[in-house]
Amino acid sequence: MSYSSYIVRRTLGLIPKLLIASVVVFMLVQITPGDPVTTLAPPRASPEQLAALRDKWRLNEPLYIQYLTWMANLLQGDLGLSAATRRPVTDMIALRVPISLRFSALALFISYAIAIPFGIIGAVKQHTSWDYLSMGFVLLAISFPSFWFAILLILVFAIQLGWTSAVGYGTVGLLVLPAVALGLRGSAIETRVMRSSMIETLNEKFITASRAHGLPERSVIFKHALRNALIPIITLFGLRLGYILASGLVIEIVFNRPGVGHLLVDSIFKRDYPVVRAILMILVTTIMLGNFLADLLYGLADPRIRYD
Repeated sequence: MSYSSYIVRRTLGLIPKLLIASVVVFMLVQITPGDPVTTLAPPRASPEQLAALRDKWRLNEPLYIQYLTWMANLLQGDLGLSAATRRPVTDMIALRVPISLRFSALALFISYAIAIPFGIIGAVKQHTSWDYLSMGFVLLAISFPSFWFAILLILVFAIQLGWTSAVGYGTVGLLVLPAVALGLRGSAIETRVMRSSMIETLNEKFITASRAHGLPERSVIFKHALRNALIPIITLFGLRLGYILASGLVIEIVFNRPGVGHLLVDSIFKRDYPVVRAILMILVTTIMLGNFLADLLYGLADPRIRYD
Protein backbone atom coordinates (compact mmCIF):
# COMPACT_ATOMS: atom_id res chain seq x y z
CA MET A 1 0.00 0.00 0.00
CA SER A 2 1.34 3.43 -0.92
CA TYR A 3 1.69 6.14 1.69
CA SER A 4 -1.03 8.24 0.03
CA SER A 5 -3.46 5.31 0.26
CA TYR A 6 -2.51 4.89 3.89
CA ILE A 7 -3.34 8.58 4.52
CA VAL A 8 -6.71 8.24 2.79
CA ARG A 9 -7.59 5.16 4.84
CA ARG A 10 -6.67 6.87 8.11
CA THR A 11 -8.60 10.00 7.12
CA LEU A 12 -11.75 8.03 6.34
CA GLY A 13 -11.41 6.27 9.68
CA LEU A 14 -11.25 9.63 11.46
CA ILE A 15 -14.66 10.82 10.24
CA PRO A 16 -16.91 8.37 12.18
CA LYS A 17 -14.80 8.91 15.31
CA LEU A 18 -15.43 12.66 15.13
CA LEU A 19 -19.16 12.10 14.63
CA ILE A 20 -19.36 9.81 17.66
CA ALA A 21 -17.35 12.33 19.69
CA SER A 22 -19.74 15.12 18.69
CA VAL A 23 -22.72 13.11 19.94
CA VAL A 24 -20.97 12.36 23.24
CA VAL A 25 -19.99 16.01 23.76
CA PHE A 26 -23.47 17.27 22.92
CA MET A 27 -25.20 14.81 25.26
CA LEU A 28 -22.65 15.33 28.03
CA VAL A 29 -23.37 19.04 28.13
CA GLN A 30 -27.09 18.43 27.67
CA ILE A 31 -27.38 16.26 30.80
CA THR A 32 -25.31 18.64 32.92
CA PRO A 33 -27.36 19.72 35.97
CA GLY A 34 -28.76 23.22 35.82
CA ASP A 35 -30.99 25.20 33.52
CA PRO A 36 -29.09 27.40 31.02
CA VAL A 37 -32.14 29.64 30.76
CA THR A 38 -31.37 30.99 34.23
CA THR A 39 -28.23 32.53 32.73
CA LEU A 40 -30.16 34.12 29.93
CA ALA A 41 -33.07 35.37 31.98
CA PRO A 42 -33.10 38.64 33.92
CA PRO A 43 -33.45 38.48 37.72
CA ARG A 44 -36.91 37.43 38.93
CA ALA A 45 -38.00 36.52 35.43
CA SER A 46 -41.60 35.36 35.05
CA PRO A 47 -42.48 31.89 33.72
CA GLU A 48 -43.61 33.55 30.48
CA GLN A 49 -40.21 35.18 30.04
CA LEU A 50 -38.45 31.87 30.69
CA ALA A 51 -40.66 30.14 28.15
CA ALA A 52 -39.96 32.86 25.58
CA LEU A 53 -36.23 32.47 26.10
CA ARG A 54 -36.47 28.69 25.63
CA ASP A 55 -38.29 29.30 22.35
CA LYS A 56 -35.76 31.90 21.24
CA TRP A 57 -32.79 29.62 21.94
CA ARG A 58 -34.70 26.60 20.54
CA LEU A 59 -34.35 24.67 23.78
CA ASN A 60 -37.86 23.23 23.47
CA GLU A 61 -37.03 21.36 20.29
CA PRO A 62 -36.31 17.59 20.37
CA LEU A 63 -32.72 16.70 21.20
CA TYR A 64 -31.97 15.28 17.78
CA ILE A 65 -33.13 18.53 16.15
CA GLN A 66 -30.93 20.54 18.50
CA TYR A 67 -27.99 18.27 17.74
CA LEU A 68 -28.46 18.44 13.97
CA THR A 69 -28.79 22.23 14.11
CA TRP A 70 -25.63 22.48 16.22
CA MET A 71 -23.73 20.17 13.87
CA ALA A 72 -24.89 22.05 10.78
CA ASN A 73 -23.66 25.33 12.29
CA LEU A 74 -20.45 23.68 13.50
CA LEU A 75 -19.59 22.44 10.02
CA GLN A 76 -19.95 26.02 8.79
CA GLY A 77 -17.59 27.29 11.49
CA ASP A 78 -20.40 28.81 13.55
CA LEU A 79 -20.07 27.86 17.24
CA GLY A 80 -23.10 29.88 18.27
CA LEU A 81 -23.53 32.75 20.70
CA SER A 82 -22.45 32.86 24.30
CA ALA A 83 -25.42 32.71 26.67
CA ALA A 84 -23.62 34.92 29.19
CA THR A 85 -22.08 37.62 26.99
CA ARG A 86 -24.15 37.32 23.78
CA ARG A 87 -20.87 37.39 21.84
CA PRO A 88 -19.95 34.87 19.13
CA VAL A 89 -18.30 31.86 20.75
CA THR A 90 -15.79 31.69 17.89
CA ASP A 91 -14.49 35.18 18.72
CA MET A 92 -14.25 34.41 22.44
CA ILE A 93 -12.24 31.24 21.88
CA ALA A 94 -10.06 32.80 19.19
CA LEU A 95 -8.85 35.40 21.70
CA ARG A 96 -7.85 32.69 24.20
CA VAL A 97 -6.32 30.06 21.92
CA PRO A 98 -2.97 31.84 21.29
CA ILE A 99 -2.41 32.17 25.05
CA SER A 100 -2.97 28.44 25.59
CA LEU A 101 -1.02 27.37 22.53
CA ARG A 102 2.13 29.26 23.48
CA PHE A 103 2.87 27.51 26.73
CA SER A 104 1.36 24.18 25.60
CA ALA A 105 3.70 24.06 22.60
CA LEU A 106 6.65 25.00 24.80
CA ALA A 107 5.64 22.32 27.31
CA LEU A 108 5.51 19.69 24.56
CA PHE A 109 8.95 20.75 23.36
CA ILE A 110 10.38 20.59 26.90
CA SER A 111 8.84 17.16 27.39
CA TYR A 112 10.50 15.65 24.31
CA ALA A 113 13.75 17.60 24.78
CA ILE A 114 14.14 15.92 28.17
CA ALA A 115 12.75 12.47 27.35
CA ILE A 116 14.76 11.61 24.23
CA PRO A 117 18.29 12.42 25.56
CA PHE A 118 17.57 10.90 28.99
CA GLY A 119 16.10 7.78 27.39
CA ILE A 120 19.11 7.35 25.10
CA ILE A 121 21.56 7.86 27.96
CA GLY A 122 19.69 5.40 30.16
CA ALA A 123 19.79 2.76 27.42
CA VAL A 124 23.38 3.25 26.28
CA LYS A 125 24.70 3.57 29.85
CA GLN A 126 22.47 0.81 31.22
CA HIS A 127 23.05 -0.12 34.88
CA THR A 128 25.48 2.75 35.40
CA SER A 129 25.18 5.87 37.53
CA TRP A 130 23.86 7.77 34.46
CA ASP A 131 21.08 5.20 34.07
CA TYR A 132 20.16 5.38 37.75
CA LEU A 133 20.20 9.19 37.59
CA SER A 134 17.81 9.28 34.62
CA MET A 135 15.46 6.74 36.19
CA GLY A 136 15.58 8.62 39.49
CA PHE A 137 14.50 11.74 37.64
CA VAL A 138 11.62 9.77 36.12
CA LEU A 139 10.40 8.55 39.51
CA LEU A 140 10.71 12.02 40.99
CA ALA A 141 8.93 13.77 38.13
CA ILE A 142 6.03 11.32 37.95
CA SER A 143 5.45 11.41 41.70
CA PHE A 144 4.28 15.02 41.78
CA PRO A 145 0.97 16.22 40.27
CA SER A 146 1.38 19.01 37.76
CA PHE A 147 -0.63 21.53 39.78
CA TRP A 148 1.44 20.83 42.93
CA PHE A 149 4.65 21.24 40.97
CA ALA A 150 3.29 24.46 39.48
CA ILE A 151 2.66 25.87 42.97
CA LEU A 152 6.17 24.83 44.01
CA LEU A 153 7.66 26.64 41.01
CA ILE A 154 5.73 29.78 41.91
CA LEU A 155 6.95 29.66 45.52
CA VAL A 156 10.60 29.15 44.56
CA PHE A 157 11.15 31.14 41.36
CA ALA A 158 8.49 33.85 41.60
CA ILE A 159 8.21 34.51 45.35
CA GLN A 160 11.52 33.43 46.92
CA LEU A 161 13.98 34.20 44.11
CA GLY A 162 11.92 36.80 42.27
CA TRP A 163 13.26 35.72 38.88
CA THR A 164 9.92 35.96 37.13
CA SER A 165 6.29 36.85 37.75
CA ALA A 166 3.68 34.23 38.53
CA VAL A 167 0.91 36.20 36.84
CA GLY A 168 0.50 37.81 33.46
CA TYR A 169 1.24 36.64 29.96
CA GLY A 170 2.67 37.79 26.66
CA THR A 171 6.43 37.47 27.15
CA VAL A 172 8.63 34.39 26.86
CA GLY A 173 9.70 34.64 30.49
CA LEU A 174 6.14 34.35 31.70
CA LEU A 175 5.68 31.17 29.65
CA VAL A 176 8.56 29.29 31.23
CA LEU A 177 7.07 28.35 34.62
CA PRO A 178 3.74 26.98 33.33
CA ALA A 179 5.51 25.22 30.45
CA VAL A 180 8.01 23.55 32.80
CA ALA A 181 5.25 22.56 35.22
CA LEU A 182 3.30 21.02 32.36
CA GLY A 183 6.15 19.45 30.42
CA LEU A 184 8.40 18.05 33.11
CA ARG A 185 6.00 15.52 34.59
CA GLY A 186 4.91 14.27 31.17
CA SER A 187 8.51 13.71 30.13
CA ALA A 188 8.84 10.99 32.77
CA ILE A 189 6.64 8.54 30.90
CA GLU A 190 8.32 9.29 27.59
CA THR A 191 11.75 8.81 29.14
CA ARG A 192 10.84 5.32 30.34
CA VAL A 193 9.35 4.42 26.96
CA MET A 194 12.37 5.83 25.11
CA ARG A 195 14.80 3.91 27.32
CA SER A 196 12.94 0.61 26.96
CA SER A 197 12.57 1.04 23.19
CA MET A 198 16.24 1.97 22.79
CA ILE A 199 17.40 -1.04 24.82
CA GLU A 200 15.25 -3.36 22.73
CA THR A 201 16.50 -1.82 19.48
CA LEU A 202 20.15 -2.05 20.51
CA ASN A 203 19.68 -5.80 20.98
CA GLU A 204 18.33 -6.31 17.46
CA LYS A 205 20.32 -8.31 14.92
CA PHE A 206 20.72 -5.42 12.48
CA ILE A 207 22.46 -3.40 15.22
CA THR A 208 24.82 -6.31 15.85
CA ALA A 209 25.48 -6.53 12.10
CA SER A 210 26.15 -2.79 11.93
CA ARG A 211 28.72 -3.07 14.69
CA ALA A 212 30.25 -6.13 13.02
CA HIS A 213 30.79 -4.08 9.86
CA GLY A 214 32.91 -1.67 11.89
CA LEU A 215 30.54 1.30 11.96
CA PRO A 216 31.33 3.88 14.65
CA GLU A 217 29.23 3.49 17.80
CA ARG A 218 27.85 7.02 17.43
CA SER A 219 26.62 6.18 13.91
CA VAL A 220 25.08 2.91 15.12
CA ILE A 221 23.17 4.68 17.89
CA PHE A 222 22.02 7.86 16.19
CA LYS A 223 21.71 6.77 12.56
CA HIS A 224 20.40 3.21 12.86
CA ALA A 225 19.02 2.58 16.35
CA LEU A 226 17.41 5.94 17.11
CA ARG A 227 14.99 5.98 14.19
CA ASN A 228 13.53 2.60 15.14
CA ALA A 229 13.50 3.43 18.84
CA LEU A 230 11.49 6.61 18.19
CA ILE A 231 8.47 4.70 16.88
CA PRO A 232 6.87 4.16 20.34
CA ILE A 233 7.56 7.82 21.15
CA ILE A 234 5.72 8.84 17.98
CA THR A 235 2.83 6.63 19.03
CA LEU A 236 2.67 8.49 22.34
CA PHE A 237 2.42 11.86 20.59
CA GLY A 238 -1.38 11.82 20.37
CA LEU A 239 -1.73 10.79 24.01
CA ARG A 240 0.81 13.41 25.08
CA LEU A 241 -1.07 16.08 23.18
CA GLY A 242 -4.25 15.11 25.03
CA TYR A 243 -2.42 15.17 28.36
CA ILE A 244 -0.92 18.59 27.62
CA LEU A 245 -4.33 20.03 26.72
CA ALA A 246 -6.16 18.46 29.67
CA SER A 247 -3.51 19.31 32.27
CA GLY A 248 -3.06 22.74 30.72
CA LEU A 249 -6.58 23.64 31.82
CA VAL A 250 -5.53 23.22 35.46
CA ILE A 251 -2.18 24.94 34.99
CA GLU A 252 -3.92 27.98 33.51
CA ILE A 253 -5.99 28.31 36.67
CA VAL A 254 -2.91 28.01 38.92
CA PHE A 255 -0.99 30.67 36.97
CA ASN A 256 -4.11 32.74 36.27
CA ARG A 257 -3.54 32.65 32.51
CA PRO A 258 -6.62 33.83 30.55
CA GLY A 259 -6.49 30.92 28.13
CA VAL A 260 -9.04 28.40 26.91
CA GLY A 261 -8.94 26.47 30.19
CA HIS A 262 -9.75 29.59 32.18
CA LEU A 263 -12.63 30.34 29.80
CA LEU A 264 -13.94 26.77 30.17
CA VAL A 265 -14.01 26.95 33.96
CA ASP A 266 -15.70 30.37 33.92
CA SER A 267 -18.29 29.12 31.43
CA ILE A 268 -19.08 26.05 33.54
CA PHE A 269 -19.75 28.20 36.61
CA LYS A 270 -21.89 30.58 34.53
CA ARG A 271 -23.70 27.68 32.84
CA ASP A 272 -22.70 29.14 29.52
CA TYR A 273 -23.26 25.82 27.75
CA PRO A 274 -22.67 26.98 24.15
CA VAL A 275 -19.12 27.95 25.14
CA VAL A 276 -18.59 24.76 27.16
CA ARG A 277 -19.80 22.58 24.31
CA ALA A 278 -17.62 24.39 21.77
CA ILE A 279 -14.45 24.14 23.89
CA LEU A 280 -14.99 20.46 24.65
CA MET A 281 -15.54 19.70 20.97
CA ILE A 282 -12.39 21.61 20.02
CA LEU A 283 -10.36 19.73 22.66
CA VAL A 284 -11.66 16.34 21.55
CA THR A 285 -11.03 17.18 17.90
CA THR A 286 -7.51 18.36 18.67
CA ILE A 287 -6.72 15.14 20.55
CA MET A 288 -8.05 13.04 17.70
CA LEU A 289 -6.06 15.04 15.18
CA GLY A 290 -2.99 14.51 17.35
CA ASN A 291 -3.52 10.75 17.24
CA PHE A 292 -4.16 11.01 13.49
CA LEU A 293 -0.86 12.85 13.02
CA ALA A 294 0.87 10.21 15.14
CA ASP A 295 -0.54 7.51 12.84
CA LEU A 296 0.81 9.34 9.80
CA LEU A 297 4.25 9.75 11.37
CA TYR A 298 4.15 6.12 12.48
CA GLY A 299 3.51 4.97 8.93
CA LEU A 300 6.26 7.25 7.65
CA ALA A 301 8.80 5.95 10.16
CA ASP A 302 7.89 2.28 9.73
CA PRO A 303 6.55 1.40 6.22
CA ARG A 304 5.41 -2.01 7.52
CA ILE A 305 2.56 -0.28 9.37
CA ARG A 306 0.92 0.71 6.09
CA TYR A 307 0.21 -2.91 5.27
CA ASP A 308 -1.38 -3.88 8.58
